[in-house]
Order: sequence, then C-alpha cells, then structure tokens
Amino acid sequence: MEKIKLIADMENFVVSARKYRPASFDTVIGQGHVVQTLKNAIKNKHLAHAFLFCGPRGVGKTTSARLLAKTINCTNLTPELEACNNCDSCNAFNNNASFNIYELDAASNNSVDDIRALVDQVRYAPQGATYKIYIIDEVHMLSANAFNAFLKTLEEPPPYAKFILATTEKHKILPTIISRCQVFDFHRIKIEDAVKQLREICDKENIIAEDDALHIIAQKADGAMRDALSIFDRIVSFSGNNIKYQDVINNLNILDYDYYFKAVNLLLNEDLAGLLLLFDDILNNGFDALHFIGGFSEHIRNLMVCKHPDTVKLLEVSQSVSVKFLEQAKSCNTALMLNALNLLNKCELDYKSSKNARLHVELCLMKLSHIQSYINLQNSNVDLKKK
Repeated sequence: MEKIKLIADMENFVVSARKYRPASFDTVIGQGHVVQTLKNAIKNKHLAHAFLFCGPRGVGKTTSARLLAKTINCTNLTPELEACNNCDSCNAFNNNASFNIYELDAASNNSVDDIRALVDQVRYAPQGATYKIYIIDEVHMLSANAFNAFLKTLEEPPPYAKFILATTEKHKILPTIISRCQVFDFHRIKIEDAVKQLREICDKENIIAEDDALHIIAQKADGAMRDALSIFDRIVSFSGNNIKYQDVINNLNILDYDYYFKAVNLLLNEDLAGLLLLFDDILNNGFDALHFIGGFSEHIRNLMVCKHPDTVKLLEVSQSVSVKFLEQAKSCNTALMLNALNLLNKCELDYKSSKNARLHVELCLMKLSHIQSYINLQNSNVDLKKK
C-alpha cells in the first residue's frame, strides 16, 4: 500500500517552475514596466499587431506572452484588467484547448515550410473569440529564409491576428523583423524579488528555510526565476522541509562566505602561512582553485562597495552576511583592496595558461600577503621625499 502511495505521489509531483507559474499579470515577478505597458495598451485598445519579448532565460517572456494572449481574448475582464478565468475563452485556455492561441517552438520548427504553414493558418478568422494569437518562442532560431517568408504577414496581418515573438538573443533577429514589432526588454530578476518569491513558496509548502539559504539559491540562479525554482526543488529533495544554509552550499558546491572572511583577515595580518593553509584546505574539500580566486575577487569587491553608504545597496547578500561585510570593511583600506583586486584579476586571467595551477595561485597569495608592507614602504618613501 505504501509503495502504491509513493508511486502516486511521484506521478502527481509538479516542479515548482510549473506549479507556481504566474497565472495573472499581477503575479509576474520583476517585470512591472512590461506589465503596466501591456495593461495600458489593453485598457486604451492600443494593441500592436506584433510584440517582441526579449531578455535572459527564465524571466517570464513566454509566461507573459501566454497571459497577454489569454487576457486580450477574455470576454469579461476584471477592473484590474486581468482575465476572469470564467468565460469560455479563459476556460479553453486553462484547459490547453484553445483554438485561437497557437504556440510554435522556433528551435525545432525553423524552416520555411513551418512558417508557410503558420501563414496559411492566419487567413482563417478566430472561432468564438476576438483575436487569433500566435506565440513564437526562441524566434531567433528561424532560418533567414523563414524570416523572409514571415515578413509580409508580420507587416500587414489581418485585423484579428496578433503575433508575440520571444527570444533570448535579440541581436540574431533581422532588423526588418524588429522594426515591425513593439519591443519589450525583460530584466533579470533581482535577488530580493527571487528571495521573496521563494519565501512565499516555502510558506505555501510548509517548508522552513533560512534566509541565507534562500539568498544563495537566488544568487546561484543569476537572475533567472526558473533556475531559482529548479535549484529550490533540488535542495528540497536533498534536505526535506528544513532548508539550511549549510545544506545549500554543500549541495551547490559553493564556498562558504566564512572562507573569504578568514582569507581577508589573514591578508590584513600578513599571515602568508595561514593563507597557504587555508588554500590547501579549500583544495582538499574538492573546490577548484579558479573558483576560489573568482570568489575572493567578488568578496573584495563587496568590501569596496561597503566603503560608501551610497553603494552599500549594491551588496546582494542576506542581512546577516551584510553586517559581516560592513564590519570587515572598516579594517580594510582602499589602497590595499584595489591592489588585491588587481592581483586576483591578473591571477584569474593567466590561470588557464599556467602549467602549474596550484603554484600560480600560491604565488598570487604570497603577493597578497605582502601588499600592506608594500603600501607602507611606498608611504615611507613619499614622506622621505617631502622632508
């Protein structure tokens, strides 16, 4: 009986990216400028015949295209200009049975014949709705001939036809296509917005999660909400309904902030032996040397932005980690950090061409540990010249 229940649960599982896909414009995350413009266009009946949604992966382009298609065919819009979810058109859309909304994946349907088939369909009027909407995802994958076959229809479609094109690579689309579309640029999802969404999902799923853990997931997603939700599902599978910071960094193979805080303290104390031993410990824990150097550079960059109250907002970390950065920044002078960043950047650039990667990084650490002495020597020379 338990085995049957387990199989049923596995079959019923829906990944968070699908389960929590926005169902209305108001639930679209981090794209307020796009949502407001589309709502105003619907309200004022100034809908363009063709839209081009551009932006990084996983930020809501296809979702927004579907919501726009659903909303403009809704026969009973709410006062907030959202689809009612009760009319025949909305019910057909929600059940994936709409005859008036077509989706084409240009990644696998990119030939001239595919576009000609679509153009042939455009001639037929919608059934029981105001518009026929064509959503073409990854439109940059269309061949040059397919683009050319599409041009005339895109420029002068029937009044009932609307085209919504979505792409992650706007630069690959012909200028003649772009000029015929109303272009919307989607932004990367901010870390605070991603964390807020993850927190809401945790509340709905009765999952306990540390703030630091959710921040790490959001940072790792690099501005893509879909990636954040995929990582979130993976962590839940790993740690159950109690997500801890340590579980996240272990599962995602991320170096703990504490390593970098410790490294900077050793640098300030000119403790070369401590730096080399810390680096050895990092390698023994299975981390890549280049990964450490990149993280060290980012850590010092974060210390730099803590030096001025106006730039502290650029620190995309949780509140508890932010306090640590602000505290350590007080002990670091700007000259030391700039020199350290230059050394780390050069080390990272030359890393792949070095024949002995470990020695290459250790040499960088040796230089780092003597930066303060070098700065002191330079200041002494300046003072002597003044005398």
